[in-house]
Amino acid sequence: MHIPLPKQVRDRLCEKNYHARFLSWTVLNLHEPAQQYTPKQDSILAYLNTQLDSGGGYLMPNLAKNASKVDRKKFQEDAMNKPWAQIACHKSYNAGMGVNIAKALITDIIIVLFFCWIISGFTANSFGKTFLAALLTALIISLYSNYVIHIWYQAFDLEANVTDNLVSWGITASGLAGG
Repeated sequence: MHIPLPKQVRDRLCEKNYHARFLSWTVLNLHEPAQQYTPKQDSILAYLNTQLDSGGGYLMPNLAKNASKVDRKKFQEDAMNKPWAQIACHKSYNAGMGVNIAKALITDIIIVLFFCWIISGFTANSFGKTFLAALLTALIISLYSNYVIHIWYQAFDLEANVTDNLVSWGITASGLAGG
């Protein structure tokens, strides 16, 4: 196994992962079900801006924090099988991607360093072991974050997120194991 990674391997890993994520979000558009277009967006945004005082996450319908147990039970019965929505409201749009890309890159590097620390403890390592450990890491991440969210909020891009995780961690394993 190649730990610590030479600079060119690290650069190649980052480049491969970036391309995989770029393709997922753009050319392949795997996440489209979670960010669909509506021609009514301008009127919906204008209306939401008049109704929501601040940015934040909203689940509708919902109850006030101090609702009684009786009110909660009635609410659940009344809401059953009716439409509902999640709204992530931001009061201003910031398209500056540089800072977000840097934050994501730093986070990815830290996670890969944690993974390297874990696999460096293997008494005997191989490409297969590293690759399997990486795929299991992808599944843990997918189950813990993406699937648990999907259970409660029926995320529209669950498959895309799981695919992103498996591909990225597969690429990472290939780079770490010298494949």
